[in-house]
Amino acid sequence: MSGSTRRAVVRAGLGLMAGAALARPGLAAIPVADVQAPDWPVESGASLRVLRPAKFVPGDEMLWLENTRKFSEQYGIDVRVDSESWEDLRPKTAVAANVGSGPDVVLAWQEDPQLFADKLVPLDDLAEYLGKKYGGWFPVTSFYGKKDNSWIAIPIGGSGSTMVYRRSWVKEAGFDEFPSDFPGFLAVCQGLAKVGHPAGFAFGAIGDGGWTDTMLWGYDSSLVDENNNVVVDNPKTVESLKYVAELYKTFIPGTLSWLDPSNNKAFLAGEIGLTANGISIYYAAKSSEDPAVRAIAEDIGHANFPIGPVGKPTQGALVINGVVFKHTQYPNAARQYLRFMMEQEQYVPWQEASIGYWCHPLAAYDANPIWTIDPKHTPYRDVMRNALPQSYKGSPGAAASAARADGIVLQMYSSVCAGEATPEEAAAEAQRRAERIYRRA
Repeated sequence: MSGSTRRAVVRAGLGLMAGAALARPGLAAIPVADVQAPDWPVESGASLRVLRPAKFVPGDEMLWLENTRKFSEQYGIDVRVDSESWEDLRPKTAVAANVGSGPDVVLAWQEDPQLFADKLVPLDDLAEYLGKKYGGWFPVTSFYGKKDNSWIAIPIGGSGSTMVYRRSWVKEAGFDEFPSDFPGFLAVCQGLAKVGHPAGFAFGAIGDGGWTDTMLWGYDSSLVDENNNVVVDNPKTVESLKYVAELYKTFIPGTLSWLDPSNNKAFLAGEIGLTANGISIYYAAKSSEDPAVRAIAEDIGHANFPIGPVGKPTQGALVINGVVFKHTQYPNAARQYLRFMMEQEQYVPWQEASIGYWCHPLAAYDANPIWTIDPKHTPYRDVMRNALPQSYKGSPGAAASAARADGIVLQMYSSVCAGEATPEEAAAEAQRRAERIYRRA
């Protein structure tokens, strides 16, 4: 769909939700420093093509496109925005990098900018400006946005999961508050199973299967160490695998084959009482035309992931990073576009229209009222502040990206839960698979 057609859809479909977000007095709450933006004279006759992920919640894409229209009107630059699915965005980004043509700006997934850093326009001045104005960047952003201490990408936001549960069912299972540690997490899963409202966590998709990273890192283990040596075959990993095997006994049948949409559907159908997900389940329930589904929204609770023996949060986040390709004829226009979209006048309404699906990478946006206007939003506020990179404890790059795409950690857990391997065998197999990848890198 062309940019002009998409903008027409935005104007027709944005509706009261986005209108309320744009009118909300959220800008006054954002603590900003008085910092002068870099001077990037926009090239004469500039136009931009932008590639971004397809929406996960409707307000995300609608507000992004509305903000793009505002940019076009202010700068006189025609901008075409194309949205691609998770599966298609990565290969199309790689093709653009390798052939040197295509979109000028891409909102790229996770470590992808690290894979073609030499094809990207440096963005140090933009990153420094945004960091100074908006309270500084959260630590995880440097893993995705920086290469050899230079900014090659601007982290736009991160989507992360919390525990999503039915409050009444958790109470029925004997818990007034959601547990905050691994032993309590196992206990609540066992309690929910006993009262006929089991938990369900995906094993068949790398996206929603990312909860297994929390289980591994929570035992102070990881696929690699700080020097990128593969170290996953160790006693702490075996402990974690045994723990997740106990969790799995409480899950609804079928989770070994669950894909990303599966837990959403099961939760909204009332089949499970607990899962891990972004705010999209709550969003879907609140906006449903079915009164029964809207009633579920009232009963939904959100809580931070439990903390393992390591004693600190160990979650990841799905991060999108704005990059500018060197093949663009209009690098200054592209820089201005990314700056414009990160400024509070655009960023605050975008977060609000997404009801917090995209968490911010800059500390000042903690003050966005979206995080407190509904207490159920608040647990998502710290997703980026606490996030660990998917390359943890090692460095981002081709090997880390390949190991993730290969699903090594996720399959290690699923093989144990499926009864195909003992914890010791699964850890040893994960070690062998990861070593093959890291030797080739």
